[in-house]
Amino acid sequence: MAGTDRQRTLIAEGPAIILVEPQLPENIGMVARAMANFGLAELRLVKPREEFPNDKARSAASRADHIIDAAKVYDDLPSAIEDLHFVYATTARERDAFKQVRGPVEAGQTLRQRFNRGEKTGILFGRERFGLNNDEVSLADELVTFPVNPAFSSLNIAQAVLLMSYEWMKSGLEKETDTAFRGPELEPAPKEQLQGFFNHLEDALQARGYFRPMARKEIMVNNLRGVLTRAGFSDSELRLLRGVVVSLDYFSPKTPRGSGAPEGRKREKPAPDKTAAKPAGREDIPGDE
Repeated sequence: MAGTDRQRTLIAEGPAIILVEPQLPENIGMVARAMANFGLAELRLVKPREEFPNDKARSAASRADHIIDAAKVYDDLPSAIEDLHFVYATTARERDAFKQVRGPVEAGQTLRQRFNRGEKTGILFGRERFGLNNDEVSLADELVTFPVNPAFSSLNIAQAVLLMSYEWMKSGLEKETDTAFRGPELEPAPKEQLQGFFNHLEDALQARGYFRPMARKEIMVNNLRGVLTRAGFSDSELRLLRGVVVSLDYFSPKTPRGSGAPEGRKREKPAPDKTAAKPAGREDIPGDE
């Protein structure tokens, strides 16, 4: 889903993303990419297994270089969160701890509220293999977990960061149903125009032998109208559809089932090339020439 536009203002705000002992630099890069997608910018790494910055991480970040370049490395978790006012710890399993557990939607809203009050916040993510240990979880204020398949709850670290980053971005919209862009607002066409299109289409289908057997024509017409009225066509959409039917009227050849172009609008067809070779094994078809 491509959509990078260097001419637009880059959003770079919100909670810090803190990765505890990340193992693969490629995962760090994909985390940076997910953060950039949804306007987060502050990445903190606690004892990464490989030296950082790392070319593999930069490559996987897919041009989220501003996050890779600004990422900070810490020797321990307390140091990584000491300047923060509120911290969430992500977990995929139930914990024996006296901490509130939130879903991602509620957590995103809480982070937005604290951000608007000027607080610095963060989200902890654990190791790829087993997440956060209990000592690390104890340093967080609250827990956040995702509604995943209980029999298959393991998330890739970049996926988990993506989910929380999305909820962060969504929490800043005026309405949760907002999108980055929308199509044109179209008003439904008056019934008079819709009926005119039906009549036009019915005449065109009648000319081409669509209604067979004729005893079923009424049922077929009603079914067709039922399908087309359900769509709620706008005026411009009906004009487009009528243009299609007009084109069929104009360019249809004279065949046993067709009526050809309407009177007064017929064009002469070029004379058939009698010398053109026919495909091997082809039989003459009435009306083919």
